[in-house]
Amino acid sequence: MEKHQIEYNNKTIVFFVERKNVKNVNVNIKPDMSVVISANEHVPMEFIEKLIHRRASWILKHVNAFEKVQPERKSEREYVSGESLKYLGKQYRLRVIKVDHVKQEGVKYFRGYLHVYVKDAEDKVRKKNLIEQWMRKRASIIFQEQLAKAYGKVVKYGVDQPEISVRVMKSRWGSALVDQKTIQLNFELIKAPKACIEYVVLHELIHFIHNNHSEAFYTLLDVLMPDWEDRKRILDEETVKEI
Repeated sequence: MEKHQIEYNNKTIVFFVERKNVKNVNVNIKPDMSVVISANEHVPMEFIEKLIHRRASWILKHVNAFEKVQPERKSEREYVSGESLKYLGKQYRLRVIKVDHVKQEGVKYFRGYLHVYVKDAEDKVRKKNLIEQWMRKRASIIFQEQLAKAYGKVVKYGVDQPEISVRVMKSRWGSALVDQKTIQLNFELIKAPKACIEYVVLHELIHFIHNNHSEAFYTLLDVLMPDWEDRKRILDEETVKEI
């Protein structure tokens, strides 16, 4: 990728240009706060620089959100009643409830709250583990549901239904391991709305037909999910703030 920069209101915006066989020029803010522009080789740098100037305010807003909000949330989270966590695109408040026995421990969600049942209400590590275990179970179920839904759109193209592997990823939402007939999904996707999860799954499924980001890839994506860009925007601009 080529590294470039522009000046905007006495601030420097550094961005990377990735040349791909895509129809549109896409501006993406990555979880590591890098700004990546995807464009085909025929798009001149002058056009890209003008685009960055036009969207500079939006870019700086979201880079600042990553820089300021994300570290603060990670360092300050105590897993106490009143804190909020995102699940399937919605904010849920925590309610920590002390129980008498370890067998009673667990997590349930109800009417906007995540109820955390724990023997030692002061044990932050235990509360964190209980929530993560619950989230992973929900991710396994919901990702499979969205796979079944998205697979119905591509089955007519002769694609075998792949397996799903869930892991934590730093810079992407999903990855298609075509040779292994597996789709890897970022565990953090459980924080996104189901429509966004379906988009990521479908995106990776199409790689089993077009293992690239060619014009044919995006043409098929447009046909199978005409609103995919809206779903991607929600994923990149809203959900990523919680990671």
